[in-house]
Amino acid sequence: MTAPPEGTVAKRCVMQRNGTEDGPPVRVAIDAMGGDFAPVETVKGALQVLRSVNAELLLVGDPGLVQEELSKYNIAGLPVTVIPSEGKILDDEHPLQALRQKPKSSVMVATQLVKQGQADVMVSMGSTGASMASAVLSLGLMEGLERPCLGGPFLGLAPNTVLVDIGSNLDCRPGLLLSFAVLGAAFAHTYMGIENPRIGLLSVGAESAKGNRQVQESYQLFQDSHLNFVGNVEGFDFFTGKADVIICDGFVGNILVKFTEGMGGALSAFVQEKLEGAVDSAIVEQLADDLWETTNRPRTVGGGPLFGVNAPVILGHGSCRANGVEGAVRTAVRYVNVGLLDIMRQELAVINNSGAGSGVGKAADAAN
Repeated sequence: MTAPPEGTVAKRCVMQRNGTEDGPPVRVAIDAMGGDFAPVETVKGALQVLRSVNAELLLVGDPGLVQEELSKYNIAGLPVTVIPSEGKILDDEHPLQALRQKPKSSVMVATQLVKQGQADVMVSMGSTGASMASAVLSLGLMEGLERPCLGGPFLGLAPNTVLVDIGSNLDCRPGLLLSFAVLGAAFAHTYMGIENPRIGLLSVGAESAKGNRQVQESYQLFQDSHLNFVGNVEGFDFFTGKADVIICDGFVGNILVKFTEGMGGALSAFVQEKLEGAVDSAIVEQLADDLWETTNRPRTVGGGPLFGVNAPVILGHGSCRANGVEGAVRTAVRYVNVGLLDIMRQELAVINNSGAGSGVGKAADAAN
């Protein structure tokens, strides 16, 4: 697998590494057909970004449907282009089979725009499996990495705590978890501004001997890596601030994400039921909404990076409305502007060359 053509995404990341938006607009290829409410909410959310972000939108989807949504807004003079595609990949379709059967699907066309250097980053709220497969097949993986992973802040109550992996790899060897830790730490340092991020390994106890075989073998590897490893952390440590980046396999991570989503919805309904008639309905509605927000990924985030592929790719939740789509596109623009892609490559190279690890943050500091 090879990286995108030299002089496209990588060159742009270097040019905009100062983290500002003073350079040319970031070209965002958006899978306009991806998500439960596409293209209505994807188009609306994407357009909202242009009010305050230096970006150019490439809306990939069924031309008739996308144009119908655009006709609802005044887009005169705005940097918006519709890129035709044919069909979309549904969540219940096998990703690889669907990509072969639908080579001109919206997610595939959007990814190809990045590969060909016509876009700087791809955003999709559609099938996670299809988006990942499209990215890996089209863009390739960073050198020394076996698989990509998903990560980022996932709790409103802990907005500065990064979780990796949140569902892309159900079985992981210790070496793969270490790679995920390097990528997560680079994200926390470069994107979130956390100095020397503390890395925790999710387990059933803080002691080094606790956990299953995977965790116990990973513990020693993490300890020898020269990452800022603080040891094992438990579920409640998402709220104690013990670690900035928490590492687990995608099986556990996905359960955590969906549990908090379900709990947030259940608690919101519970509060509304208990306070109905006793408190002003507007206050109850706001309280329920805030409760959901704090137990789920903040709507202002909307999506997280697919770590490890050779170009910026942001994947969001299919249930996101316009605000979530806007948040995902904002994340995409910032991902490009801070030069995160190159920094992750550098950190992986250090850990692969040393056979141990790196003080994550050094490459980022040198690049800034």
